[in-house]
Amino acid sequence: MDGKMFARLGAVVFVAVAITATAIEMTRKEEPAESWASSRPNTTPPDPLRDELFRCQALGEAGPRDPACLRAWAENRRRFLAPDARPAERLPDPAPAPHPPAEAAVPAESAPVSPPTGTR
Repeated sequence: MDGKMFARLGAVVFVAVAITATAIEMTRKEEPAESWASSRPNTTPPDPLRDELFRCQALGEAGPRDPACLRAWAENRRRFLAPDARPAERLPDPAPAPHPPAEAAVPAESAPVSPPTGTR
């Protein structure tokens, strides 16, 4: 079998596979789109702080001068930075800090300082 014949046979096989794949795809029936809704209902109560933060965001430059916005931002910081705000299942307890060796515990201020030697 020479090279030309082998190339022609490869092209015919390629076209046959392409036609077969097209025919299969065209005969496939449309499946309805699946709903990715969660199995549990969305019963979270509305958060008034969130609504207030959106209102403050919409104020733009006037937001930092609005006392209600200042209170809302303070409450948001308090919620975010609260120690119990982090979910326990996601964040492990922090490891205790290692203690420095006894030799390194001497502060630099109490170390003896040698006077300068030599005169210029």
